Amino acid sequence: MKFGIDRLLSEPELRKPLTGKRVALLAHPASVTADLTHSLDALAALDGVNVTAAFGPQHGLRGDKQDNMMESPDFTDPVLNIPVFSLYGEVRRPSSQSMGTFDVILIDMQDLGCRIYTFITTLLYVLEESAAHGKSVWVLDRPNPAGRPVEGLTLREGWESFVGAGPMPMRHGMTLGEMGHWFIDHHKIDVDYRVIEMIGYQPDAAPGHGWPSDRIWINTSPNAPNINMARAYAGTVMLEGATLSEGRGTTRPLEIFGAPDINARDIIAEMRAFAPQWLNGCTLREIWFEPTFHKHVHHLCHGVHIHAEGPSYDHDAFQPWRIQALAFKAIRRLYPEYDLWRDFPYEYEFGKLAIDVINGGPALREWVDAPDSTPAQLDAMTSADEQDWVQKRAQYLLY
Repeated sequence: MKFGIDRLLSEPELRKPLTGKRVALLAHPASVTADLTHSLDALAALDGVNVTAAFGPQHGLRGDKQDNMMESPDFTDPVLNIPVFSLYGEVRRPSSQSMGTFDVILIDMQDLGCRIYTFITTLLYVLEESAAHGKSVWVLDRPNPAGRPVEGLTLREGWESFVGAGPMPMRHGMTLGEMGHWFIDHHKIDVDYRVIEMIGYQPDAAPGHGWPSDRIWINTSPNAPNINMARAYAGTVMLEGATLSEGRGTTRPLEIFGAPDINARDIIAEMRAFAPQWLNGCTLREIWFEPTFHKHVHHLCHGVHIHAEGPSYDHDAFQPWRIQALAFKAIRRLYPEYDLWRDFPYEYEFGKLAIDVINGGPALREWVDAPDSTPAQLDAMTSADEQDWVQKRAQYLLY
C-alpha cells in the first residue's frame, strides 16, 4: 500500500505539473513518508519541486501545542529558510500575504475521520481561499483510521463552527481527499483540485479496517496516541464538553473518562442495563487514574477505559458515539443533579454550551437530560441522519 505522499515522491509523472510552480505544504508531525521522513524535508529534497512555504493546522506544524485554543505563531523554518504560516494563530484562514507565497498547495495531513477534528475545517478554508486567489490544491491522500462506518447526528444549520464545517455526522467515514470533493460540491467552490490517491487502500479489510497494520502510527495531535484513540474519538471527543476528564494529563487521552465523584463500576452496570446493544464490538474496563494536568488535575478519578482493540473488537459493530452518549445517560440516571456539562467558550464559540457546539446542535444533550428518554428515541433521530449521509457521500468515495 502507498499513501499519496509516497506516490508523489516515487512517480515523477505525478510531479510534472509542479514544474516551474511555487509549492507550499500544509502538514503536521504525522505528515511523514513510509520511512518516517517528514514530508516537508522529503519534498524539499526533490529536484524540480520548489518548496516556498509551509502551513501548520491546529497544534502546529511541529505539533507542540498540547491543548485546544492554544495558538501557534508563524515562524521561519531554520533549515529550509521558508516561511511557516500558522492556520491556528492570528488567523484560521490563509491570509492574502501567505497566499502570495505559492502557486500550488499540497495538503498532507493524517486525519481521524471525525467532524470535530479541525483539520477538515482547515481543508475547507484552504479550498475557499485558493479559489479566491486562483491557486491549485492537491491533497496527498491518507487512510481514515476510523474506517468507513458512519455514526452520529448531522450538524444542524446555524451550528457551523471551526469544529463543524458542514452538515455531516460526527463519524463521517471519508478520507481527506474524498472530503475535499464533497466540500467543493456542497459549498460550490470553484477551485483547481486534485487528489493523489492511495494505492492498495482497503478501508473495510481486517485487521486494520482503515489503517494498514504495517504502517507506524504517529500522533496526529498531542492527544492522539494510537489507533484505539482514533477509533473511540468520535465518541470520547464529546467529553471535551463535559466536566468529566477525557484523560488529558494521562497516557491514554480520549480513550478513557472519569471523575473523582462517580462510581465507574455502577456506571458500566447502568450502561449495560439501559442499552446493552450499543456496547457491542468493544470492551469496557473499570480503571483509576490521576491526571497530571487539565480537568481534575492531581485528583484520583474513577473511570472507564474503552477498548476498541483486541479479540473483542468488531469494527462494524463498534459505535463510539452511542457508547459515550450512553455513559452520559448512565451518569444522569444515577446522579440526576450531577453537574455534567461544561459552561465555557469552546473553539471561540460564545453563548453556546460546548457539548452543543461539539454535536452541532442541542439534541444529544436534550436526550441525555430528559428523564424519560429511551435508546430507541436517540436511535430514531440518529439513524435517519446516518443513512442520509451514507447516500450523500457515496459519489465521492475514491476507494
